[in-house]
Amino acid sequence: MSDRIFASIWILLCLGGLVVAWQIHSEYSYEPVGPRPFPVGILALMLLCAVLLLLRHPDLVEWPHKTVLQRLLIMVIALTLYAWGFEWLGFPLATALLTAVFGMLFGATLPAALVAGALMGVTFWYAFDSLLDVTLPLGAWSS
Repeated sequence: MSDRIFASIWILLCLGGLVVAWQIHSEYSYEPVGPRPFPVGILALMLLCAVLLLLRHPDLVEWPHKTVLQRLLIMVIALTLYAWGFEWLGFPLATALLTAVFGMLFGATLPAALVAGALMGVTFWYAFDSLLDVTLPLGAWSS
C-alpha cells in the first residue's frame, strides 16, 4: 500500500513538474533544441517509473525493528543539528561531533568515535580549504 501511495504522489509531482518544464523558454538559441528537452525528458522518465511502480504487484512490506527506527531518528536529528550549528560551531567541530555520533550509532566506543571524529573534521577541513580552495567556516568561537 505504501508503494502505491508514494507512486500516486510522485505521479502528481511529475505532472506538475512537466507543466512547469514545458513553459521553459530561452531568449536566444544556444543549443539546437533549446533548454526544454532535458527537464521534460527526465520528468517523463520519472513519470514512467512512477506509473510502473503504481501498476506492479506490491511486495510484502516488513517494517524495521524499533532499534533501527530509533537510530534513523537519531541520525536525522544529528544531521539537523549539524546543519543548524554548521556556521556557529564551524566545519571542523561540527563534522567531528557528527562523525562521533554516527560512529557511536554504528557500534564504536566513545574514545574511538571521538578520535575518528576529530581526525575527520580536521582532515576534511584541510582538504577542502587548502587542496580544493573551498572556504569553510571555522566557527564563531575561533574569532
